Amino acid sequence: MPYIQVYIHLVWTTKERFPFLNSLEVREKVWKHIKENALSKSIYLDFVGGHIDHCHALLSLGNDKSLSEIMQLIKGESAYWINKTKLTKEKFAWQDEYFAGGVAYDRIDIVRNYIRKQEEHHKKRTFHDEYEDFLNRNGFELLKDGQVIKRS
Repeated sequence: MPYIQVYIHLVWTTKERFPFLNSLEVREKVWKHIKENALSKSIYLDFVGGHIDHCHALLSLGNDKSLSEIMQLIKGESAYWINKTKLTKEKFAWQDEYFAGGVAYDRIDIVRNYIRKQEEHHKKRTFHDEYEDFLNRNGFELLKDGQVIKRS
């Protein structure tokens, strides 16, 4: 049996960055559901959180699912659940894209704390600024037309 410990910090947004998750109560329900759903699918989701228009997750990649499969399972099922339970007034959807960056084992607590403090963090900093920093830290570049490319 392989033993795999590859931690990944994921970030994805609501469709068109619409503030669907506009109350702390809604966000807490969504994060709890995402965590429980991941567990039921044998996805090791270490920590999840976010703000009104985006989600952060820290997960450890296993040996039986690809990252794209994991994201499909997490995002697809959570959007279905949010709509089924009428958690938002409008029809909920996640943006198709997501970003993923590897996390060194000695930085896991830093990433957990960063995700944990999203509410406080976004009182001082916009998601757009956070987004650009995440891209830069992980070797991506945001072009003027909104496209994202991997720097060589």
